Amino acid sequence: MNNLSPYPCQRIQSSPLSRRDMLRKCAGGFGAVALSALAQDPTYGLTKASETEISKAGHGPHFQPRAKNVIFLYMDGGPSQVDTFDPKPMLDKYNGQNPGELFTLEPTQFNNTGKVLASPWKFTSHGESGIPVSSLFPQVATCVDELAVIRSMVSEFPEHTFANYFLHTGSGLQGRPSMGAWVNYGLGSECENIPGFVAINGGLIPPGGLDCFGSGFLPASYQGSVFKPSGSAVANIQRTEKTAELQKQKLDLIGQLDQMATQKFGKHDSLESAIKNYEMAYEMQMAVPDLMSLKEEPQHIQSLYGLDAEYEPTKIYAAECLMARRLIERGVRFVELTCPNVRHDRWDQHSNLKKGHEDNARAVDQPIAALLKDLRQRGLLDETLVVWAGEFGRTPFAQGNDGRDHNQYGFTIWMAGGGVKAGTVYGATDEWGYKAIENRTEIHDLHATMLHLLGVDHTQSTYRFGGRDMRLTDVKGHLIHDII
Repeated sequence: MNNLSPYPCQRIQSSPLSRRDMLRKCAGGFGAVALSALAQDPTYGLTKASETEISKAGHGPHFQPRAKNVIFLYMDGGPSQVDTFDPKPMLDKYNGQNPGELFTLEPTQFNNTGKVLASPWKFTSHGESGIPVSSLFPQVATCVDELAVIRSMVSEFPEHTFANYFLHTGSGLQGRPSMGAWVNYGLGSECENIPGFVAINGGLIPPGGLDCFGSGFLPASYQGSVFKPSGSAVANIQRTEKTAELQKQKLDLIGQLDQMATQKFGKHDSLESAIKNYEMAYEMQMAVPDLMSLKEEPQHIQSLYGLDAEYEPTKIYAAECLMARRLIERGVRFVELTCPNVRHDRWDQHSNLKKGHEDNARAVDQPIAALLKDLRQRGLLDETLVVWAGEFGRTPFAQGNDGRDHNQYGFTIWMAGGGVKAGTVYGATDEWGYKAIENRTEIHDLHATMLHLLGVDHTQSTYRFGGRDMRLTDVKGHLIHDII
């Protein structure tokens, strides 16, 4: 007998149930059990609709992050590794000789192979780490103890457009999500009034166009927003209505129409993203002018970055770097800086190597060094991952007489801050600076390591598309453990 009940236990007489009847009667109970389990999952409730909200994360960090933000310094065109951060004395020794008699040559973009070409710049060891840097970068050289220099990067593509897609999206195909979009999809943004992924256009959009900053098959709200480093930064950011009340009335009407469309057609990414973009644009009307008030920075900070430089491209890139710092201070997750126009070619010196590389370096050297120093003194560098990279490198032999062709077989990038082991050199190319021979590192490895420093397991950051779970690193990618 049950002591809590006045009634004795009785045997219930019933007829046997078939398996079909049992499953039908218990179906609701199974669902309740499943629901109670799902309710304990922190990702339960994340739907397609919530993924279109730019402040929401697709999954959040998988473990404790080292970095909160990324500043990607994209060096458009491919700087020469043997003229910047990978000195090769053999080029001096065999300068002017036939490279085909010294080592095996691979096909190049233009197959106009000249002689072995020594670097026109001298390398000097700097800092406590003693990392050598060429005279192209005298200011960055003062920050060398902050850098992890990777000399063994390789790419799968020798042509700018495909290599740019590969660097930015992990695929040589057009239309895949950019790494900035992946980061914001995975982690969301900490900024409510500026997009979580901003590309600052200094004058040169990469070959491949805006798809380098696109969201691909991810919700459109994760795509990069292109800002300019001057003026209002964003076109049409100021209201055109005579009063704020009139603008609000228009926006309320748009909201009502959007709601009617949602009720009729359901929630679709293109519509939901458009709504979010309207809402974000309204928020940006106050946030962007404040962001662009660079002249309110102390004069010594403006001078540190180079806003008062005589060389106009330096002033442009200085504004980009200062904007990048101000953006991450406001919680923007991923910021990419493109190169300024130096009035001839980007880092793509197929001829006139000396002047071309000097002009490009002159534009970015002081602002980059200032960015690293400013982030450090503000206590932001440890939580901000700074990445300096082009889409490939250059050949150690000349193209024609005074240029270098594309080289995807071994080139240099560097990283700083955000959990990176500072003052280190990882990997190596051969004695000519031609091919990676030690700790060969792929673009997928770079992406995996960047995500890891942000607290994301690259194998778990996926999005279902086309019948498979897609990810930034495709089916590849290994952590570069020695620089973490």
